[in-house]
Amino acid sequence: MIKAIIFDWGDTVMRDYPELKTPMFTWEHVEYIPDVEQVLRALTSRYTMVIATNAGQSDTAALIKALKRVGAEQYFHHFFSSKDLGYEKPDVRFFTSIAQTIYLKPEECIMIGNLYEKDITGAKDAGMKTILFDKKASNLVFPKADKVIHSMKILVETVKFMSM
Repeated sequence: MIKAIIFDWGDTVMRDYPELKTPMFTWEHVEYIPDVEQVLRALTSRYTMVIATNAGQSDTAALIKALKRVGAEQYFHHFFSSKDLGYEKPDVRFFTSIAQTIYLKPEECIMIGNLYEKDITGAKDAGMKTILFDKKASNLVFPKADKVIHSMKILVETVKFMSM
């Protein structure tokens, strides 16, 4: 049974501009990925909501500050950064330490991210269910992704299906 949903941050929840070398909360403009706010609103009362990032410039406090700029912090119950965890994606310990911290088994979690190698492979190896957000709708094969979605519009339905 799925109890928690772990979201990657950059280009999964909020648009990332890698050319900007400062923490996201300092950027002039920040924004959600299209349709993510509706997804978060729909899922937050049903699941333990987690956001976890590898963002090199941001620790957990900076992550929360950036989320507050769009009002997204209200949808999450736990916040993690690789800087504070001591492990980076795709290291399996990144994912297992999050599950342990929120008192769940990895198999009770779904990891959602936009980068196959960083977000999906380590989570799957840790025992989590995985959803790859492939907004480019590539025709590549992603064997460790349980589901591949091309739009956030179908995420709530996808999570519901995977939770059965």
